[in-house]
Amino acid sequence: MAASPIAVITGASSGIGAATARQLAAAGFRVVLTARRKDRIEALAAEITEAGHEATAYALDVTDRAAVDEFATAFRTLAVLVNNAGGALGADPVATGDPADWRQMYETNVIGTLNVTQALLPALTAGGNGTIVILSSTAGLSTYEGGGGYVAAKHGEHVLAETLRLEIVGTPVRVIEVAPGMVKTEEFATTRFRGDAEKAAKVYAGVDAPLTADDVADTITWAITRPSHVNIDLLVVRPRAQASNSKVHRTV
Repeated sequence: MAASPIAVITGASSGIGAATARQLAAAGFRVVLTARRKDRIEALAAEITEAGHEATAYALDVTDRAAVDEFATAFRTLAVLVNNAGGALGADPVATGDPADWRQMYETNVIGTLNVTQALLPALTAGGNGTIVILSSTAGLSTYEGGGGYVAAKHGEHVLAETLRLEIVGTPVRVIEVAPGMVKTEEFATTRFRGDAEKAAKVYAGVDAPLTADDVADTITWAITRPSHVNIDLLVVRPRAQASNSKVHRTV
């Protein structure tokens, strides 16, 4: 019996990363869950295993290059890498934004993606049929007020995906970018506003059915499971109530 193809998911401790891990496991992949919060990914790995699928957990900070390189030594071949780790901090205008927040967002979203992609690209290539998914954002395609630092980081991640695709064309590895719009998860907005639940709730106030983590995971899984000659270069997914980053229909 052939071994299940392996999929590594970064930032798998919650939200889109956790939902993607569940869906890829159900699709027949052996999922390797990485995140800084070891207890969360171990609990998720146990849940997936109990459901009859294959999962392992590995505590990892994607901004720690030495740790990422050590992690990569476990793989001779690899089928899928989902670069999901990232996030936003603050919503201050450019004039008053905290450079430390900008730096942290760049390190996590861009350098973290770069670290893991560089470290695992040899295994993805050796497998003969690799897929790299970069989870960016509609913030990587257009700007909005109060989002300068996050927008800059996601633009960087978007350009990383485009450039990598150009540079490795002709190899057996495809590069897929999924760019979600408004997604309501348990932590994204709360983390952005440093635990201020009231500010986090205002992001989604009056919006009829923002996207869920499962919605985005479904698009990621669909893109990965297309035939290997099919590359979904860029998939933008928004809720029906959102026409752009700054145009959202609200009922209140």
